Amino acid sequence: MLRAHAMNKSELVDAIAAKASITKKDADAVLSAAVDAIIEAVSAGDKVTLVGFGTFEARQRQEREGRNPSTGKPIKIPATTVPAFSAGKLFKEKVAPAKEEKEEKATKSKAKAKK
Repeated sequence: MLRAHAMNKSELVDAIAAKASITKKDADAVLSAAVDAIIEAVSAGDKVTLVGFGTFEARQRQEREGRNPSTGKPIKIPATTVPAFSAGKLFKEKVAPAKEEKEEKATKSKAKAKK
């Protein structure tokens, strides 16, 4: 089931501090350093791959035609470079378990409900 809450940086720092048994100040420093390092690497054209989590990279967008929403007239949208993230296999499986796992869980919960 999806939660409707978006975790902010301070909540992430709290979670890191608790999981790593470090102070919130140290967790904040590590998180900030990691984010800065990823931004610098991707800005320089490098890929950053964290196995099980995903890959950060810069992607090229081709020039394309769009429409001005107020007039409906065609406009050219110039080519650009954008940051992108691709989730890794383990991350994807954690967020959206395979169909077999979902069916297993559903069967188990139905069996518990019948008891």
